[in-house]
Amino acid sequence: MKAGAAGRIYVVCDIRCTGGAFFKIIQKGLIHMKKINIQKSKKNKGCKCKDIIKNVLLMLVMIAIGVGLCLIIKTTFTTDILIPAVMVFSVFLISVFTDGYVYGILASVVSVIIVNFAFTFPYFKIDFLIPENITSGIIMIAIAFITCGITSKIKYQEMLKKESEMEKMRANLLRAVSHDFRTPLTTIYGASSALIESGSEFTDEQKEKMLRGIQQDSQWLYRMVENLLSITRLDGDIKLIKTPIALDELIDSVLIKFAKRYPDQEVEVNLPDELVIIPMDAILMEQVIINILENAVQHAEGMKNLALNVKCDGDSVVFEIQDDGGGIPEARLKHLFDGSLLGDSSDEVSVDCRQRRNAGIGLSVCATIIKAHGGDISAYNSAEGGAVFRFTLKIEEVTDEQ
Repeated sequence: MKAGAAGRIYVVCDIRCTGGAFFKIIQKGLIHMKKINIQKSKKNKGCKCKDIIKNVLLMLVMIAIGVGLCLIIKTTFTTDILIPAVMVFSVFLISVFTDGYVYGILASVVSVIIVNFAFTFPYFKIDFLIPENITSGIIMIAIAFITCGITSKIKYQEMLKKESEMEKMRANLLRAVSHDFRTPLTTIYGASSALIESGSEFTDEQKEKMLRGIQQDSQWLYRMVENLLSITRLDGDIKLIKTPIALDELIDSVLIKFAKRYPDQEVEVNLPDELVIIPMDAILMEQVIINILENAVQHAEGMKNLALNVKCDGDSVVFEIQDDGGGIPEARLKHLFDGSLLGDSSDEVSVDCRQRRNAGIGLSVCATIIKAHGGDISAYNSAEGGAVFRFTLKIEEVTDEQ
């Protein structure tokens, strides 16, 4: 493994995934999913409290701004006709930027009381029998209802669209892996049983071939489980917990893990000279980069050189993974990240077919993770030959979600 600008050398270690280790991974995965369900219920309660506080503060701030503008109008102009309009506009903004109907209606009632008490003669007395106050109150409440109804419908449609996309991705994943899991497990079970029961009847060459087959199928299953576990980390309404991570540390961890899987593959690394801190879920981002590097190793025909280039571009960090293989067919290029490359898994599948589906799953996972981080991902064929995978991450303020 060689590095570019950073000039680092990585020690390469071989890793072998046995059947026992694989099933331990599945067991850990099930425990992990149970923990996620428990955390989801706790976080939902915490998020509701935070949302209520946010909505109340927003309502109070908007009302305070409206009252401030009314005071300016009162002292500057001789007419008070603009005062109800300002408070109506405040109610409108509150209805747009808060959740549900409660805050808009509450703001309209409070605004009517404020206008009646502070800006309507006789001052500092509340009289709801004045026709102007009744009209203003009806208008504000009507605006609150209409605006809240429209914004709630828009938010609901966005939620349905997001859930539909997630459901489509889950359906593609299930369709792709439901049969594929059984095939390598059958191979592993058959080969290991033959070695245990009739090991003395095989030559050393045959034993080595069978063990390599077990290792390859185990590694494929291992990567598949990693991808599926990455999806569970993004399931439901759990928000990403972003922490500031140094770019050098992220790349170091990625390359060490990648070297264990592909000790013979060199990766040229070029990083910015300055220290770059990015808010992210480091585990998921490692999965993205490893998935793309593995995709190049497995599918870039004739590839000799593999490069990982990172550069800063304004308030974003741009990651580019480039190979010098045969490129990606245009027909597949358009659907790399939408999960449509998973294909039909109803029939017997070869190892190569399973690898292609795993690539489709892996790239779908990559797209999901990058979008969850607020970034973009794309792929194109380089004019110099080979394919380039490019994704960006925003450098932003980190908020602690814990």
